[in-house]
Amino acid sequence: MLQPWIGMDWLLFLGAVGLMTLGCVMIRSITFAKTPTYWTQNAGTGFVGILAVMFLSRWRYDLLIRWRWLIYGITNFGLLCVMLFGKTELGATRWINILGFNVQPSEFAKLGIIITLAALLHERPANTIESMFRAMSVVALPWTFIFLEPNLGTSLVFGAITLGMLYWGNANPGWLLLLLSPIVSAIMLNALPSALGALNPLLTPLGIGLWLVWVTVMGIVAFRSLPWPRWGTFTAVVVNLVSGGLSEFLWTHVLQAYQKQRVTMFLNPEQDPLNGGYHLIQSRIAIGAGQIFGQGLNKGTQTQLNFIPEQHTDFIFAAIGEELGFIGSIAVLLTFLLICYRLLAIAQNAKDDFGSLLAIGVFSMIVFQTFVNIGMTIGLSPVTGIPLPFLSHGRSALIMNFLAIGLVESVANHRQKMRY
Repeated sequence: MLQPWIGMDWLLFLGAVGLMTLGCVMIRSITFAKTPTYWTQNAGTGFVGILAVMFLSRWRYDLLIRWRWLIYGITNFGLLCVMLFGKTELGATRWINILGFNVQPSEFAKLGIIITLAALLHERPANTIESMFRAMSVVALPWTFIFLEPNLGTSLVFGAITLGMLYWGNANPGWLLLLLSPIVSAIMLNALPSALGALNPLLTPLGIGLWLVWVTVMGIVAFRSLPWPRWGTFTAVVVNLVSGGLSEFLWTHVLQAYQKQRVTMFLNPEQDPLNGGYHLIQSRIAIGAGQIFGQGLNKGTQTQLNFIPEQHTDFIFAAIGEELGFIGSIAVLLTFLLICYRLLAIAQNAKDDFGSLLAIGVFSMIVFQTFVNIGMTIGLSPVTGIPLPFLSHGRSALIMNFLAIGLVESVANHRQKMRY
């Protein structure tokens, strides 16, 4: 008789558990003096997550194909409940209370959309424009609910998941680039020149020149990739010009100065050191203060004196950098690299397209969240409310991440056992 977990990817499992354990240690170091229960809550949630991984890894993931619309319906129902009965904190409505626990449905919606998209692309790959837009239309409704909470960070994660899964589902890379091009055009014509101008006024024309180059390149991409070269090229160029013009109007006449500053703040946080740039400045000070080996647990000056807001959630990497230093930060990055490598390996060796797409969806989610979260703590990206997977405090996010790993472990565990 085969052992029940003989096919599990233990490196993936141990990487996730290791990050969760480190997260509990760091949360205790950061919050024990003020809120001593945070780390125990995280540890308890992590234990439940580990049990979920062990259970799901034995369960046949392909059964989810027949339940995809039920999962999709539950996902949207949860997001709708947030709109109607949600709890508002810090200007956003993201939580609902269930039996005394605050649950964030948008976190579980990430996994719900991964399952739904994987099932759709398993049945009909995104190798035609029609099938690609069919898959995107399914994402549109939950994405709209999340965007209206408002929850910009999670809506961006949805975009990353969708693009990653469409690419793996045989969508033409040129089509995906054209989908992103209006957003890139809007940023390049306005935010980019402003950001470069904040560094040096002489660099402002460079941003406009780069935008014109981008519009030209998109025309070429459309000509080479779309089934209607001439009309496609014309449409791509016009859409990029219009999106740039509309964003110019919004940037100049609609957005307030503080809103523009929020977008470009990460490039020069010293322009507003006591307000918009405060998080970024304190985070960089903390990471720099850690030097090679760190100041030690419970000894970080920035963390222990609470100079960094939200340091147990969105800015936990800054605490790791200060208390564990360069060595600890590199260890975290290498662990994430190991997790992502194993996810790709499982995707490549999955028994079917559904399992492969599940692994790629989880891979896209973890890569994007890790890149953006760590990027904002070191000043490479704007500040968004995206948690660091397995490390940030948050019961909904942690249990969702373990559920995602459990499904991927099921893909790995059943590679040789499944028969069709």
